[in-house]
Amino acid sequence: MFAVQFDRFGGPEVLHLGTADAPWPRAGQIRVRVHAAGVSPVDVGLRSGRTPMSARLPLPHIPGVDAAGVVDEIGEGVDGVALGDHVFGVVDVAKLGGGTAQYAVLQLWADKPAVMSWAQAGAAGSSIETATRALDLLGLQPGMTLLVDGAAGGVGSVAVQLAAARGVRVIGTARADNRDFLSQLGATPVTYGPDLADRVKALGVARVDRALDVAGAGSLTQLLELVGDPSAVVTLADFTAPAHGVRLSMGQLAGEPDGRHGLRAAAELFTEGRFTVPIEAAFPLEKATDAHETAEHGSRRGKIVMIVDGAQASSHQS
Repeated sequence: MFAVQFDRFGGPEVLHLGTADAPWPRAGQIRVRVHAAGVSPVDVGLRSGRTPMSARLPLPHIPGVDAAGVVDEIGEGVDGVALGDHVFGVVDVAKLGGGTAQYAVLQLWADKPAVMSWAQAGAAGSSIETATRALDLLGLQPGMTLLVDGAAGGVGSVAVQLAAARGVRVIGTARADNRDFLSQLGATPVTYGPDLADRVKALGVARVDRALDVAGAGSLTQLLELVGDPSAVVTLADFTAPAHGVRLSMGQLAGEPDGRHGLRAAAELFTEGRFTVPIEAAFPLEKATDAHETAEHGSRRGKIVMIVDGAQASSHQS
């Protein structure tokens, strides 16, 4: 099969389009012929070698923890899905990627709504799973107020919408030029950075019940000042969390329950017009270098996605 891959760690320039052996699903998994695959922060971190998880990667590695496509193989023990179904989801967690290829194995998935584009579906899986998992850990209840730090990015923009769908008031931090974007998603926008607590209080907010750190930009002290309780804060990206008594959520890699139920719930919300998957930019598979460059240095307004259909390589045979 054809696949984007890298055989050494480094910048986006280490990516290249070549051939690889096609994967096969194990028990409880399915394989899809990929139509689109997201580019997540974890993909960028693994490729660069900056994350400790990079040490687990056998090289060459195919990046991409998100994928959407048409089911063409079904593993043992799987029911509720048939060959030819259109699905989106999260790629085999043990492999830490594999979505930017002709075929990918999904560990978590849901039916793709007919009204959802392939680009949105390809970008959706891990953002929905991660946001759902974090919101579950926070124990959100209707009427609570949640602050999402880093609300405009791929996971943050999803967390804002899913929290709002639970009846939660959401305050989202982002750059000043993302204020309208956050408002459209259902959040009260506030600029991130020093003196965050003062800016939140200036909104007239009497109490912030929970805080979710998506950005990992060193804001935990400020978030604790707002909520007053380390157990009311979850971070997805700040590895100093234990020093603050804050929970760092790393999902299945850390043995946590996953947010798979969120995939189906988000699909239903999408069909109802109450949820969307913001796309910052889409690239053909041949432009993987540009896609990763944008993921690292773009506006962080939604998700980056690669469109796999039409990719060319020296061989398309599996």
